[in-house]
Amino acid sequence: MIKRLVTGAVLGTALIASQATLAVDVTLKFGHLANEQNIWHQAAERFKELVEENSEGRIEVQLYPNEQLGNEMDVINSIQLGTADMTITGESLQNWAPKAAMMAVPYAFRDSEHLRQAVDSEIGEQIEAQITERANLVPLAWFERGPRELTSNRPIRHPDDLDGLRLRVPNVPLFVDTWEALGARPTPMAFSEVFTALQQNTIEAQENPLSLIESASFNEVQDYVNLTGHVRSWIYVVIGRSQLESMPEELQQVVRDAAQEMQTYQAELFEEDQQRLEQALQERGMEFVEVDTEAFAEKARPAVEAALDDEQRELFDAIQAL
Repeated sequence: MIKRLVTGAVLGTALIASQATLAVDVTLKFGHLANEQNIWHQAAERFKELVEENSEGRIEVQLYPNEQLGNEMDVINSIQLGTADMTITGESLQNWAPKAAMMAVPYAFRDSEHLRQAVDSEIGEQIEAQITERANLVPLAWFERGPRELTSNRPIRHPDDLDGLRLRVPNVPLFVDTWEALGARPTPMAFSEVFTALQQNTIEAQENPLSLIESASFNEVQDYVNLTGHVRSWIYVVIGRSQLESMPEELQQVVRDAAQEMQTYQAELFEEDQQRLEQALQERGMEFVEVDTEAFAEKARPAVEAALDDEQRELFDAIQAL
């Protein structure tokens, strides 16, 4: 009798342990650069919630915001090595897939609708296929990023208004070449130095999305937001190809479905956030200026096209034709 009870207890303990082990079949480590308040992280939280619920606990998603797993390139390398699984990444993917450069080319897109049309078309499919093939990363969803706008202390409505404007740009050769073609004097500079440089009049202007204009308090040293929208871009949520393909089909589908719902959710948050940002900056004294975007795009085009290789130029032309 005692032997039977002991045997039953051992079997019961083993069964419980077995069930605990089987409860989570897959753990996905999802690292990214945004902080917890950012809409990218809010979208990632929605993804985690959906995946864990719809997989009935068979998939656990662990979120690592604030570059806890390293910077963008670090996390990509970790995914390729199998020590991380997912991240949010953009034009950095051109290091493997040249077509991904189109994700941040100046004046490639007329507006948000044009961008969505391109990403959801065969053009987007080509870019995604090259990323999967060459970087071994599978794009699951995409997020629109806020367009880059020009801030200054005088209104800029036409390229002629730039007239040698001393402008900070990130150290991206295409950005430098584009602003030179437009008539400005671009100066590559670390983002951390921009506020002080504007304050001391070392530079007269800078360009960034509204979210960074707000968070960096550029309203304290700049009067105008000139709506150049010179770079409209998007970013992908990617998962390691081997990580995705190692899952059973039904769990792969759970991940893909949740990613699509995450994409829709982020698009709603993005629209609300852009409106909030514009209102907040206006309340802080910044004036928004409409610009002649066609004149800017036309004057920038030779510099943009000269920076693209044949494969990229073909995609650029296809985007323009949409």
